Amino acid sequence: MAFEGLDNPSVRRFQRKVTVLSAGGTFLDGFDLTVIAVALPLIHAEWQLTALEKSLIVSSAIIGSFIGASLLGNLTDRFGRKAMYVVDLLAFVIFAALTAFSTEVWQLILFRFLLGVGIGADYPISATLVSEFSSNSRRGMHSTSLGAMWFVGAVAAYLVGLAVVPLGDWSWRILLLVGAAIALVVFFFRVKLPESPRWLASRGRPEEARSVIARITGNPEAELVLPTTPPRQPVRFLFSGAMRRRTLFVCGFWFCYATAYYGISMYTPTILEPLTSGDRVITIIGSGLVAVLGMVGAFVGMNLVDRWGRRPLIITSFAGLTVALIVLALVTSPTLGFLVALFSVAVLFSNAGGGILNFVYPTELFPTSLRATGAGLATSVSRIGSILGVLVFPNFVALWGSNVALWFFAAVGAAGLIICVTMAPETRHQSLEQINAESELHRV
Repeated sequence: MAFEGLDNPSVRRFQRKVTVLSAGGTFLDGFDLTVIAVALPLIHAEWQLTALEKSLIVSSAIIGSFIGASLLGNLTDRFGRKAMYVVDLLAFVIFAALTAFSTEVWQLILFRFLLGVGIGADYPISATLVSEFSSNSRRGMHSTSLGAMWFVGAVAAYLVGLAVVPLGDWSWRILLLVGAAIALVVFFFRVKLPESPRWLASRGRPEEARSVIARITGNPEAELVLPTTPPRQPVRFLFSGAMRRRTLFVCGFWFCYATAYYGISMYTPTILEPLTSGDRVITIIGSGLVAVLGMVGAFVGMNLVDRWGRRPLIITSFAGLTVALIVLALVTSPTLGFLVALFSVAVLFSNAGGGILNFVYPTELFPTSLRATGAGLATSVSRIGSILGVLVFPNFVALWGSNVALWFFAAVGAAGLIICVTMAPETRHQSLEQINAESELHRV
């Protein structure tokens, strides 16, 4: 049920609306996960945090996102895209606001965890909805724009961080409250979106699916061919037949990307601070430059994904990331400029492929009845990588120094490269039904 034969200004306008509102969610994902790296030195100055408290504050939202992706992706396939699409944004509003008014460390950790549940849920929900409303020729750009907006959110966290520096003790609370305000606006507009017609058709509700398409196209007489969807498959189908390889590929490359990216990005201000003589502004500017180059990489990949293809893009991405990390690991006494430059190269390459195709491959390679479940599974596996990266880096640095930590991440990047070279498929310009035709022949 592609939109190829229904391509008109009304359809394209609606597709842009869905993409923008979904990208609003991933913008908030990037903002809320990155903002804690900006706020942490300020929180430490006020509360005199222990090392354990720091790690729990940083990792709590990531742990929560593991839970959200694991549970709510499946609920999205059961109860519909729209219901969960709206509910998870409500979690952003409530818990981001509560973090800003935390008076004790345990409250901040708890509310960040609950915020993370909403963040984790938004990955499979938004990516699934965008892919199901997009046409074949634009699906790659629409889906990767979600990943690109994650990095825009990360850059925004640093810009807001700079803006609130003069506010003193209140600055970190304002930082966290900004996320709640943006989420409230996105929530208001998301409520007005319709349900996915592909999901409606998969649940035996073809008339409702036709009604949604008629609203989108502005043509109630449009002739539509709805897919004949087999009965819903159990989750174990993701690990059987042709689907097993797809599941392992998606989970594998996303795990490797998340381990390397989060391990570096969440501690970039901490790594740079000793080289800036503790200058808060220079530390934020240096870290922000790294985030900006990561954002640039995401936009470069977004414009190549439908022209060059998914497979060459993700292979190049992991190759560039791995080489940059190896160079970083080889230099034992880096300068501030060298670190900023090489970290920037590393995140530019990683985000040009792995950082945006994690919004494309999971929704393309799984069938409609398990699309959000599969995407949620891959997201939850990636959160394990994120948690590993966040916890491993400071401990490796404490025990053996930063170079050993960088060698570890270079090895993870190399593992991701091997996975992509041996397993990455090419899905450019194919409909979701065409991509999954092979897997339908291997149902259990």
